[in-house]
Amino acid sequence: MDINYVLSLGREAIMLTLLVSAPMLISGLVIGLAISILQAVTQIHEMTLTFIPKIVAVALALLIFLPWMMNMVLDFMNRIFSNISVLAH
Repeated sequence: MDINYVLSLGREAIMLTLLVSAPMLISGLVIGLAISILQAVTQIHEMTLTFIPKIVAVALALLIFLPWMMNMVLDFMNRIFSNISVLAH
């Protein structure tokens, strides 16, 4: 097993993690920003007001993007499993 292959595999795994988590993180960020702006405009400073919309947004993003996320992870795992026999030598 070559060190360059290990480094590229690690880099690809980190990029996959970022890509898979991005839809949920971005939706939580956008909803949190919108709620913060709403709180600043209306001067309602309730800390618990942000939690429920963020949870709903993240859950919806998970439901919407789950097939794409699973395909990305399965493709990555299939490439790793197909290279196991080559790397064992």
